[in-house]
Amino acid sequence: MGAIKTKGLKRKLLVEYSKAQGVPTWVVLKTKMKVRTNPQRRHWRRRKLKL
Repeated sequence: MGAIKTKGLKRKLLVEYSKAQGVPTWVVLKTKMKVRTNPQRRHWRRRKLKL
């Protein structure tokens, strides 16, 4: 992907970036270890975005 990106594409990438984050520690503690992983987790090299 080139360096020049439109505003819409940047926004989509930001949304996908936030989805790929892990579960916060306070959520794990609050749910008593029932919620540990994010099922939407994505690695930049293994699974590509379809934008």
